[in-house]
Amino acid sequence: MNATATPPLLVSRLDCERLESLLEQPLAQGLNTDALRRELDRAELLEPAEMPDDVITMNSTARFRDVNSGGERELTLVYPKDADGSPEKVSILAPVGSALLGLHVGAVIEWPVPGGRTIKLEVLSIRYQPEASGELHR
Repeated sequence: MNATATPPLLVSRLDCERLESLLEQPLAQGLNTDALRRELDRAELLEPAEMPDDVITMNSTARFRDVNSGGERELTLVYPKDADGSPEKVSILAPVGSALLGLHVGAVIEWPVPGGRTIKLEVLSIRYQPEASGELHR
């Protein structure tokens, strides 16, 4: 897959409803939420029980590889209230959080890093996904 192509995007209906509600709250005002809005607009919505287990949903923990360096890291995509500043958690309202939502294992995204550079991250695996664990109404 071409790393600059926009990967297909699957989002659970429940996540979409919660994220649209979040975008209406004062906490999201003034933040650059356009990318998240665009992602939700283009997403194919699925019921939580229909979500494939190789897709990043809210509260999923995924393993990534830096395509250039080969380094690996694990991230959990969280709602802002759960973003505690730890490097393992990324808020959906952060630019990279918006980019992670709905990605499949094998997808590659570009991630901006300090200094104006970007790195390419490949989704290697999903260690935890609420829907795959039967947590359909979390």
